[in-house]
Amino acid sequence: MPTIKYTDLGLIDYKEAWDFQERIFNESSEMKIRERKGELPAPEIINHLLFCEHPHVYTLGKSGKDNNLLIDENILKRINASFYRIDRGGDITYHGPGQLVGYPVFDLEQFSMQVKQYIHSLEEAIILSVGEFGIKAERLDGATGVWIDVGKPNVRKICAIGVKAGRNITMHGFALNVNTNLDYFRYINPCGFIDKGVTSIQKETGREISMDEVKNIVREKILKVFA
Repeated sequence: MPTIKYTDLGLIDYKEAWDFQERIFNESSEMKIRERKGELPAPEIINHLLFCEHPHVYTLGKSGKDNNLLIDENILKRINASFYRIDRGGDITYHGPGQLVGYPVFDLEQFSMQVKQYIHSLEEAIILSVGEFGIKAERLDGATGVWIDVGKPNVRKICAIGVKAGRNITMHGFALNVNTNLDYFRYINPCGFIDKGVTSIQKETGREISMDEVKNIVREKILKVFA
């Protein structure tokens, strides 16, 4: 199995985490370029799995629509939230305390994967993870991420996924609602949807969940799925 280096960044500003993973992404990409030019022997690019939480922030993917943010700058300040347009796929989402954000910076060639398989594998790891809490989750056709009660009127998302890939190196990743304050989703059309809800492990189980426990489980399932 390819080497995966795990780092827990804790509670970290969104831009700071973005810059951190971008440095890793650029270093890995540069190694590939130099190797293909014959300037380096085939490098062993280290795969990084970054876990963190963010202060309140909304991020809009490159295919997203501005009108899916339902509030203006004044209300953003009032609710102590920031907003970024970023270079991942997908539309708008929310990150905040009590949400486990994962940024795998993986060389997909090492895993013999294409981007579609990679996203499918992330979804599988999250489905297995929330299953440890008695939650039956699954995929929803035409909508990336992990969902509960698919096919029912109250279908709701528990984990958002949005990635970027260049030279088969990945960036960005997933956001799993653990003890997330779901009120913050009222200010957006999550992932561009107006007819689907959001939920969390806490809401589904009726109890506050240990973030360390979730981190350990998700990390274990990612290692299992990508092996």
